[in-house]
Amino acid sequence: MVRAGLTAERLTEAGAELADEVGFAEVTLSALARRFDVKVASLYSHVRNSEDLKARIALYALEELADRAAAALAGRAGKDALAAFADVYRDYARAHPGRYDAARLRLSPEAAAASAGGRHAQLTRAVLRGYDLTGPDQTHAVRLLGSVFHGYVSLELAGGFSHSAPDSQESWERIVDALDTLLRTWPAPTPSRPASEAPRP
Repeated sequence: MVRAGLTAERLTEAGAELADEVGFAEVTLSALARRFDVKVASLYSHVRNSEDLKARIALYALEELADRAAAALAGRAGKDALAAFADVYRDYARAHPGRYDAARLRLSPEAAAASAGGRHAQLTRAVLRGYDLTGPDQTHAVRLLGSVFHGYVSLELAGGFSHSAPDSQESWERIVDALDTLLRTWPAPTPSRPASEAPRP
């Protein structure tokens, strides 16, 4: 019997809220059933299992984050766009740590193809168009920004910057400044050395 008022969408939203409260790793159908004061069996009409629920939360978070990033980038270019884009990811992670963690979930190829992940890549490349980067260099820069943003946010959420000066906000702003400088002065590729010239271990 389908519980009145329960839908896959409502369960996904509740799962996203639960992830922010207890951590994405702790989200299960059992925990969600307790939230609605129903038996776990009542949820199977809407989601297959906990893995399905987590994938739905991941898709939800990716879509929500992409919408915020798109809104932040509207009418911006260059460093202004870079800073706005960076702040969206950091602010989202701090406000919704469980959802941010969910957005990093490795999805099946089919789910990934249908997700907002492609929008995130497009938005990142839109920022980089202000720096005249194309081809492989643009791809390298996409990976750089993702690595810096995610690395900083992950360390900050874990309390890595809580006990030292300067304040983490100051460091964040300086890092964005440094990224802007790097993107404007992107180095030419270094010729690859033949394998025979590679240093031996």
